Amino acid sequence: MVLPFKHEPFTDFNESANREAFRQVLKKTESQLGEDIPLMINGQKVYTEEKIVSINPANKEQVVGKASMASTDHIDQAMNAAQEAFKEWGRWSAEARAEVLFRTAAIVRRKKYEFASILVYDAGKPWRQADADIAEGIDFLEYYGREMIKLAEGKWVEDRPNENNSYFYQPLGPGVAIPPWNFAFAIVCGTTVGPLVAGNTVLLKPSENTPVIAYKLVEALMEAGVPDGAIHFVPGDPKEIGDYLVDHSKTHFINFTGSRATGTRIIERAAKIQEGQDFLKRVVAEMGGKDTIIVDNDADIDLAADAIVQSAFGFQGQKCSACSRAIIHEAVYDEVLTKAIEKTKQITIGNTAEQDFYMSAVINQKQFDKIKQYIDIGKTEGELAYGGEMDDSNGYFVYPTIFKDVDPNAQIMQEEIFGPIVGFAKAKDFDELLDIANNTEYALTGAVISNNRKHLDRARYEFQVGNLYFNRGCTAAIVGYQPFGGFKMSGTNGKAGGPDYLPQFLHAKTVSEMF
Repeated sequence: MVLPFKHEPFTDFNESANREAFRQVLKKTESQLGEDIPLMINGQKVYTEEKIVSINPANKEQVVGKASMASTDHIDQAMNAAQEAFKEWGRWSAEARAEVLFRTAAIVRRKKYEFASILVYDAGKPWRQADADIAEGIDFLEYYGREMIKLAEGKWVEDRPNENNSYFYQPLGPGVAIPPWNFAFAIVCGTTVGPLVAGNTVLLKPSENTPVIAYKLVEALMEAGVPDGAIHFVPGDPKEIGDYLVDHSKTHFINFTGSRATGTRIIERAAKIQEGQDFLKRVVAEMGGKDTIIVDNDADIDLAADAIVQSAFGFQGQKCSACSRAIIHEAVYDEVLTKAIEKTKQITIGNTAEQDFYMSAVINQKQFDKIKQYIDIGKTEGELAYGGEMDDSNGYFVYPTIFKDVDPNAQIMQEEIFGPIVGFAKAKDFDELLDIANNTEYALTGAVISNNRKHLDRARYEFQVGNLYFNRGCTAAIVGYQPFGGFKMSGTNGKAGGPDYLPQFLHAKTVSEMF
């Protein structure tokens, strides 16, 4: 019997024993950095001359790993093998496929510190963020396994006299997972194993920034019993293989998390029917956000300041759910801003491979330069209240930055930055707070800090986001508890970690028999 889903607990790094144990694993992982990572095609390791070099963003001289790069020929090989493997994997029982995910979860759980330590180097994750990332991946494995067992029972439909009707699900076929670098284990895991447990075969193209941890997931899946051909690992240059994967005539679905520009491009390209394609491709896309925390006039001020700071600067602001806009009632604006600055001053920043800093470096030079441009823009659109410093001499460090008195329609209040920047703006009443919160093209996450029940009830339906939180920050959704995904330009509202997720990778079928 499968036990009910239970969220994987986080490690308590306030315990000295846990801190010391993790330090030792970090040292061990450091001694193993720089390995060559192969492609994985039909169960075979394939090494290529061209490599993607992953570096520690907090130490530009430290090579984390070198991943072989897939060509379009490799994609064809993988897709052909995925098509063949689908014939068998798609016929496995839901229970058998779920059991593979449960075994994978057990493998990752036993190696939790090892996987988290790789994230510290591969993605620049602070300790608690790395630990939470691995826990979320375990949650996806456990949750989707249980959900697939439920779906295998089908849905109830009515019968007529002398007629038996059934309604059930079947997998689609081979498809592609294209996850981002920011949750380099959790989202890689969720976007891959969701379609996989549904009976589809998957080509995983990880971000070129974080291929090492993605390969570790593939190793765990194969150790747990995923058959050759059901999972393929194909890192590569997006310019060479990105469109090719999307356009391929055998690609039945694209499961994507990333930027709005890339997501809308995928949706457009996937709509075109290729020669030899006799099906419509499905696109599941999560495309980012411009997330707002509203603070009402009767809010808990300390809670509001904590929520803003933690949501804005956790993992260097590199979350699609990060708070980048704080819209404050004018009656409490100055007090919330002052307390937020005080709390931000306490944030520590540095190389988290050396110490448990609250923040580390942003992912790469391109992102560092982009954030610098937005800081310069912010200085013309508002007043720099705190921060603004940057240092890329050793790693890509951007210090937490707060702008105040920013027009809600300003560029830094409308465009996704993906860095540790938050803009503060005033509103005269709750109507205006909601109007400003809804004035972007995104609708991913948001939060309302208020003790006014009437206002909270209004926000429940009028604040246009997929994930809304009351009296807490706007990040840190938990699988199975807060299914995650937005609408408008934030994506297709696929709700990862929720009951509507897996059906996106399944056909529904009705069979009627007369007797």
